[in-house]
Amino acid sequence: MVNFGKKLMADQVQEWRGYYINYKLMKKKLKQYVKHNQAGGELQQVLKEFSRMLDEQIEKIVLFLLEQQGLLASRIQELAKKRNILLEQPDISQILELQEAYGAVGYDLIKLLKFVDMNATGLRKILKKFDKRFGYKFTDYYVTSRANHPYSQLQQVFKHVGIGAVVGALSRNLADLNVRRGSYLSIYDQPSIVIKDPVIDQINASVDKLTHSTNFLQFLGQHALIVQEDITTAAEADVDEQKYHFMSLLLNLVNTFLYMANTYIIVPTADDYALSLGAAATVCGVIIGSMAVAQVFSSVYFSAWSNKSYFRPLIFSSIMLLMGNTLYALAYDLNSIAILLIGRLLCGLGSARAVNRRYISDCVPLRTRMKASAGFVSASALGMACGPAIAGLLQTNFKIYGLTFNQTTLPGWLMALAWLIYLFWLWISFREPAHDTQESHVSQDAHTGHPDSENGLAQPLLISQNEKQDEDEDQDCDDREEASDESSHSPATSIASAYRLLTPSVKVQLMIYFMLKYAMEILLSESSVVTTIYFNWSTSNVAIFLAILGLTVLPVNAIIGSYITNMFEDRQILLVSEIIVLVGIIFSFRVTSSYSVPQYVSSALITFVSAEVLEGVNLSLLSRVMSTRLARGTYNGGLLSTEAGTLARVVADGTITLAGYFGEDNILNITLLPSLLICLASISATFFTYNNLY
Repeated sequence: MVNFGKKLMADQVQEWRGYYINYKLMKKKLKQYVKHNQAGGELQQVLKEFSRMLDEQIEKIVLFLLEQQGLLASRIQELAKKRNILLEQPDISQILELQEAYGAVGYDLIKLLKFVDMNATGLRKILKKFDKRFGYKFTDYYVTSRANHPYSQLQQVFKHVGIGAVVGALSRNLADLNVRRGSYLSIYDQPSIVIKDPVIDQINASVDKLTHSTNFLQFLGQHALIVQEDITTAAEADVDEQKYHFMSLLLNLVNTFLYMANTYIIVPTADDYALSLGAAATVCGVIIGSMAVAQVFSSVYFSAWSNKSYFRPLIFSSIMLLMGNTLYALAYDLNSIAILLIGRLLCGLGSARAVNRRYISDCVPLRTRMKASAGFVSASALGMACGPAIAGLLQTNFKIYGLTFNQTTLPGWLMALAWLIYLFWLWISFREPAHDTQESHVSQDAHTGHPDSENGLAQPLLISQNEKQDEDEDQDCDDREEASDESSHSPATSIASAYRLLTPSVKVQLMIYFMLKYAMEILLSESSVVTTIYFNWSTSNVAIFLAILGLTVLPVNAIIGSYITNMFEDRQILLVSEIIVLVGIIFSFRVTSSYSVPQYVSSALITFVSAEVLEGVNLSLLSRVMSTRLARGTYNGGLLSTEAGTLARVVADGTITLAGYFGEDNILNITLLPSLLICLASISATFFTYNNLY
């Protein structure tokens, strides 16, 4: 585990050393303030002094940043004069020299972007350290008072208008000197022109990292909570290429699609199936939710299993789903609700989403990992939409050899056939990648404290006993805090260690995820019961309604990822989306004796679409605030979010069945009440941690 202070010293540009945040000094001052406070010192004096010191550090960074931007702008102006001359009298050799000169400016700009990134990280860490050691919410006060001021220097560290102008100038000039040498085509006249220059690519990647700018593909890919790390060496890239197999990736995505279709294909007919077996219609909650109950456990063992193999867990998953769907279909002729529930439990035990996500994280090269992550999310969304749509088409009734094929059993038979075909395809086409153990060795070395390590060599030979004790105590405290920081890469080894890595902000994000999944599951799972009671809808009508809801996922994410997230802060969108979800839930309540189709459909669209927006922004934000120690390993961030969402589905489906005991006429309001309370709690929690979500 690398201490941030040492990493800052090692990675900084030597000639700029005096302009970085003085992280070591601020840690020492913070320690003095803690002792001063413990001795009965005045709190306001501490806040005043530490704020002044932070202001001075930020001002130093910002003024240097502006100075360097001015120098880069001057260099570009000088090069532009030479470019104008060369465009009038083209000379290939001089044009190549000019391109190299522009490239040198680009690499200096990349150095400046890294300078800003390291200082921004240092500011976040020292604010977090103050809150932890001092036991005071200093971050709330400081961010509120500084970030929202019209002359905010803090915002200058996180908003980069000047740097964007430099990037634009470099792109335009390199475009003029690129393939179209000597022509007057402009990137502004032809936006479709994409400058394939490695310098510009690196600059754009750095700017996107700092400003969190996204496009649809990036935003969608972040839903998978697969961390997009930087390639550090060519050797690592070669290893990625050796492990990558397109057909194996495709099989993982097909598995994702089929599983989501399998989950929701029974929703339009689950109440009818329960009635045909002599149970109440509201038992559909248990039928739908039993799959999620099993998934709570399967996610953990599949995640652990993927440490050793991807092929074997996928084979096991397919067999479980084949058996589960067969039992689900046979339950009708056997007249057994128990067989039906066992079938759904087996389907849940076959949930290999943890394997699908882990395969993308570990075996897909960085150059295509974002596309693969977006494919994972798209496959899930399409499966969610196609499942109910397919159910709506299965309106038939016939028998073959005593087996009934009707609208309630055909979803099981169809999915069993699909998993049988998939199992055969998987057996002949999947290629097991090599599993390396480098990660475990790194983790082991980090804990054994090798005598030749950087920490060991950095220790002075002579030091007083008291100084050594103070330094050891300070380092021990730092190490505990750094365990949850982004600079550490060793994976969590247990649920307990993963939980310790969850900061209050991350816990609130997971709570929001639980809330939105609960609200969506209530809406989807009880749709067939509610629409039958109040509107007498047929299975086809329910299927069309659910399919339309599912088809909104990709367009909504396209709008949010391409436009909205680049216009507003994620935390602003997060809070507004929660409030709109609350409005949708309130509007869904039945407050009069009559309940109309327009009220139900419009409130459902408001709730579902706003929950979709909330899910995208929440996971996008969660992927940034969650420790990178949760990026890999068994107990990763994807597993935690999956467990939170799955638990929400279990609780929601259980609520639907319990609500049936109070009468079907009351089922709507009873199931919406917990959604309302959980949504209010999540909004309150968001206000509580709002200033930490930056």
